[in-house]
Amino acid sequence: MARRKQRSQSWKGIILAVGLVVAAFVGAVLFFPGDTNPYRTSPDLDAKDYLENANSLRGNVYRVEGEVANQLENSPASGRLIAVEMISGHEVLPVLVPPEFNHMNIQKGQRFYFLLEVGAGGILKTKNLIKS
Repeated sequence: MARRKQRSQSWKGIILAVGLVVAAFVGAVLFFPGDTNPYRTSPDLDAKDYLENANSLRGNVYRVEGEVANQLENSPASGRLIAVEMISGHEVLPVLVPPEFNHMNIQKGQRFYFLLEVGAGGILKTKNLIKS
């Protein structure tokens, strides 16, 4: 009696592998939405509140995504004072970048994520910044 050639069940394995890849992709999209802001845990700075009364926000830390509009002042001892145009709202805010960030090349037109602390007198002092 002649034996029949058994068919390979490889197509079931291929369908299973494709299904697992699709499920992994869908899971990654659902669980990692893609928010690229590195300071997600800090609240956004409300420019309207800041411009009305900056002293009421003193001591708090906020995040801002903005574009460097202009360099206002430069002091080796105090740092750089730059004008930052906020991406959400287009308000222009003065931001002090301390000397510890002198190694960074900050130029007009560049976008940054800023972590800012509202200091004495309502001055926005940079605690950290990352180029976006």
